[in-house]
Amino acid sequence: MDKAIQTISNKGYFSPLEDEKLISQLKDIKHVALDMDGTIYMGTTIFPYTIPFLKKLDELSISYSFLTNNPSKNINDYISKLAKMGISITRSEIYTTTLATIDYIKCHYPDAKRLFLLGTESMIEEFESAGYISTEDSPDDIPDIIIASFDLSLQYNRLCRAAWWISQDIPYIATNPDRVCPTNERTILVDCGSICASLTHATGRQPDIVLGKPDPNMLSGIMRRASLEPHQIAMVGDRLYTDIAMADNAGAFGVLVLSGETTIDVALSETKKPPLIAQSIEVLGNLLEESRG
Repeated sequence: MDKAIQTISNKGYFSPLEDEKLISQLKDIKHVALDMDGTIYMGTTIFPYTIPFLKKLDELSISYSFLTNNPSKNINDYISKLAKMGISITRSEIYTTTLATIDYIKCHYPDAKRLFLLGTESMIEEFESAGYISTEDSPDDIPDIIIASFDLSLQYNRLCRAAWWISQDIPYIATNPDRVCPTNERTILVDCGSICASLTHATGRQPDIVLGKPDPNMLSGIMRRASLEPHQIAMVGDRLYTDIAMADNAGAFGVLVLSGETTIDVALSETKKPPLIAQSIEVLGNLLEESRG
């Protein structure tokens, strides 16, 4: 491990692949799917290398999109947030776990309309825009499905109501598995996975399905729209159990960046390491440029 840490310190990256094979695989990349928190920014602060990295992708004719397991904001919120950071995108270039959940409900519960939504106002607005009704905190307002998510506005009474409906065997979906949300503030942002853990402890029931990364469907849509093969997509993120696990599940090229949650020690302690561990997306950009000669 000491040698690998030294390699990252000197080169900015480590790969279990031989250099020639690494460059060969990077040469095949035609699309980069980017996690957001911990990858292109931290909290409200964009990394200084993010915009130059995106410009480099444009120069190399490599398309890109943004995927996030954070459902606390709706699409318009994210477009506005990125615009303030100097990144201009369209709705088709971003995919959140809220959208993934809506797609899942449409496919598996086509008759469902009434949802008990444990989430922020922005998330609820996204569901309502898709035609769903947000049920009240009342034992008489029975939902078709319970949705638990990363709820920054979490209220104890609504948590209790969610637990009640979960105990009544109503379909129960979690938007994402993340335990915490990356932040540059001196606090811990308790995420959906931790909220669901409390609900499981209270009810004895796990979510029927946990969506978002590492579910491979978030990458499958990109492949279909862009007519790409899995090896032509690089999934870039700061978490092994979501970003890199999804890349592995989808057969894509996984790039773990050390700019967010995962530390060098944790990354290198994994038995199965991702194809590339880089200090940041800046290092990835340089390697992609090198692969193009």
